[in-house]
Amino acid sequence: MLKKLPLPYDVESKKILKKVINANKSLAELKGLIESLPNKFLLLNTLSLREAKDSSEIENIVTTNDELYKANINIIPDNSATKEVKNYNAALKRGYELVVEKEMITTNIIIEIQGILEENNQGIRKTPGTVIQNTKTGDIVHRPPQNYNEIKEYMSNLEKYINLELDEFDPLVKLGIIHYQFESIHPFSDGNGRTGRILNILYLILNKLLDIPVLYLSSYIIKNKNKYYELLQNLNNSESTNLDEIWEEWTAYMLDGIENTSRESIKLIKEISELMIEFKVIIKREESKIYSKDFLELLFEHPYTKIEFITERLGITRQTASNYLDKLIKLGLLKKEKVGKYNFYINIKLWSILSK
Repeated sequence: MLKKLPLPYDVESKKILKKVINANKSLAELKGLIESLPNKFLLLNTLSLREAKDSSEIENIVTTNDELYKANINIIPDNSATKEVKNYNAALKRGYELVVEKEMITTNIIIEIQGILEENNQGIRKTPGTVIQNTKTGDIVHRPPQNYNEIKEYMSNLEKYINLELDEFDPLVKLGIIHYQFESIHPFSDGNGRTGRILNILYLILNKLLDIPVLYLSSYIIKNKNKYYELLQNLNNSESTNLDEIWEEWTAYMLDGIENTSRESIKLIKEISELMIEFKVIIKREESKIYSKDFLELLFEHPYTKIEFITERLGITRQTASNYLDKLIKLGLLKKEKVGKYNFYINIKLWSILSK
């Protein structure tokens, strides 16, 4: 039977404490880098779309970067996969807004996030029979609480634990505990995995370890998917006699994920920042009359853009916007493509960075 929090185990062994130091160091470096950016919200849309894609892929909802970027600016209609990914992006942003506003994470916020993901208002599941399966093998990993009132009790307990300011464990250790507990409660009929991964990000925001949601563990989980499900299954095996060791292994897995993902995010943001500087230098040197900070930032908010975005942001005519974009094509900064009767423009180097 699933235990309520706090855990009756001390998971902060010497091995874990060393990993805590490394993970916090990498995360602090990422936070500092973001704070040094002229506009720290500039990359939020592009990076959150990438996380949305990766998180959905864990649930076997697969779309290509090209489909997603085109659908996101309404160049092509949504298919089922791009719609799911866009819902994830919207849920993440709404969750971020609510946590910043309320300075806590509540069950109602979690329910709202899941509702955006699934486009329904069903809330906590009321029908028994739910099981957690390994999406690769189909094996049953865990049978979560089945009774509606019992699920509500577990969620209430989790809410108190998330918002408990004074705790014996480092917040990054707590993140691993919270993620396991939420996955094990499995409070919804669908969307639990994606909701849980959004919860990870929001917990970092709540504890001021990040100012904006740009650390995404989904890419790490995809690369280590079998290990992820194996550890969850081991933790849920009530017959395990070495739960202390299993908790240590799970915590180490999550801390490694935070450290590795922080370093990857730092590298990614530095590459994008350097590319922005390159664009700025070239445009100012070759076409100084069309340069503006707003124009430059618009080219990096999304790897694909279109004339309407330029006219709205800069307050210029369609013809002038078209001339601006054509000049950037001649400079080799953008590539023009056509879908049906619509033209769109690709920041090729940005697209390449985001597609790695």
